[in-house]
Formats: sequence, C-alpha cells, structure tokens
Amino acid sequence: MSNERRPWEGRVAFITGAVTGIGLGVAQAFADNGFRLALSYRNEDDRALTERWFESKGYEQPLYCKLDVTDRARFADVADEVVDRFGEVHVLVNNAGVSVFGPTDEASYDDYDWIMGVNFGGVVNGLVSLLPKIKAARGRRHVTNVASMAAFLPGPQAGIYTASKFAVRGLTESLRYNLAPHGIGCSLVCPALTRTNAWTSALKRPDSFAESGFSPVEQAELEQFGTAFEEGMDPYVVGQKILNGMTEQRGLILTHPEHGPDFEEIHAAIMAALPDEEAPPGRLKIEQLRRDAMKAAERGLKIRLDDLT
Repeated sequence: MSNERRPWEGRVAFITGAVTGIGLGVAQAFADNGFRLALSYRNEDDRALTERWFESKGYEQPLYCKLDVTDRARFADVADEVVDRFGEVHVLVNNAGVSVFGPTDEASYDDYDWIMGVNFGGVVNGLVSLLPKIKAARGRRHVTNVASMAAFLPGPQAGIYTASKFAVRGLTESLRYNLAPHGIGCSLVCPALTRTNAWTSALKRPDSFAESGFSPVEQAELEQFGTAFEEGMDPYVVGQKILNGMTEQRGLILTHPEHGPDFEEIHAAIMAALPDEEAPPGRLKIEQLRRDAMKAAERGLKIRLDDLT
C-alpha cells in the first residue's frame, strides 16, 4: 500500500489510557495503519489482553508504559523512554480520563481535585512532557486531545466532568494556533456514547481522594447506568474516525452523528442571547483584528500581542 494511502506509516504515537476503551480502539486503528506505538496503562490484565491482540495480528509490540497521568515525574520519565525506544515521537493522543458523576452542589474538594486532575491535568502533563520532543521530531506530527460531547453538552449529574471537558476543549482550540507555526497538527475529539467500561470509574477512586461529597452509588444503580454503554459505538470505529480526522488535519473531530438537534438548539440560544444593538467602531475593529489573527495563525504565522490592537 502506498504512503499516499498510509500517510502515517512508521510514525511513532504515544497514547494514554490505551489498553481499554477508546484508547485501545485508537491504538488498534493506528496499528492497522502502520504506526509504531507506545501505550500507557494502569491494569496488568488489560495490558496482557492488548499484548495478545498485537501478537495475533503479527504486529510489533508497543512500548507499554505504566503511568498514572497525574504523576508528572513519571510522565517525564515515560516521554524519555519513548524517545529512547523509537528515536522520535510524532503523535500524542491524550485520552486517559475518568467518568464520575454526582450533583455539583454537593461536590467536595476531593471530587474536584480528582476529576479535574485526571481529565484536564493529565492532558496538561502530556503536553508539557511530550511537546518538546514532538517539536524536535521531523515530518508529519500531530497532537490529539480526546474530550467528550460533554465539552458542548452539560448535564445535571456531570458538572465537574463537564468542566474538565470544557477545559480540554478550550485548551485544544487555542493550542492549535500555537502549533501551526511548527507544522504540527492539533485536533479536539469529542466522542459520544461508546461501548466501554467508563462507567466503572467510580469504583476505582484513589484513596488519596476518598472524601467525596457525592452519596455512594448503589452497585445495582451503577450497573443499570452501565447498560447504556452497551448501545455505544465500537471503540475501534471511534479510533478509525479519529485517525481519519487527523489525516484530514481537522481541528474538530466529532465521531457521532446524532447530536445535530443539540447543536441547533445551542446555536439558536447563543444567537438569541446576543444584544440587538449596534457595537461602536472601536470594538468592531478590535474583534476584526482578532478574527484576522486567528486566520493568520491557522496559516502558520506566529501571533504577538501587538497583532491584536
């Protein structure tokens, strides 16, 4: 198969949370398209199952890196291990996360610190640890941050989770402009319902964040919630869509088609909230400079503060 059809052939990707769920789907889709891989994991049984899949396909085994994405020192060591093994790293997929729900008005500091620390802090740690190495590499490179449709659609049981995904969305959409001058692509991925065991996150809460403000969830209630995930998209299909979006250099990758009504409602609400009045010329000029600067950044130009005034 030609490189035109496999443009990522031989590229090295590091994926967090990569031996279950969406992370595994991404890893398998990447492997099928010629990537060499480094995968972070937490559970040895899940790692063993992933090793068996790669063996069954006759693929090179990935570099498996045991990693808690909130551990900055370990993340830095893992970044070095990846370069030591492969020489370069070209792609980072920040995927690891926890799905924990409860009424936000009852949340404790531990609830905030755990969920934000993994879902947003883990992305930050991946960027700080890997971006210098990706910048130093050559050829096609990309950063992909996996958020969620919760980055657009809040819910009454998902305040902190939603906040973490909104944060990943804002960070990624801004980072894209910073990476363009380096020739590095950047994508925000917002998957919806996927066939994973993400609903079990509440059962894996670290002892260091044990003081929750949420009432304990009954096992039967949690298992009932988990049945919704059985209707989800196959993680491999999500992985394929992510790879296709990266190949097409899309800044936003939406994997599920069923959210058109939600976006139409959001758009209508935003437009209705705009004041029906004229803006003064000075403010109009500043906003046009901002728009022009964003377009210039997308073309790969570095933007300075004096470009905005």
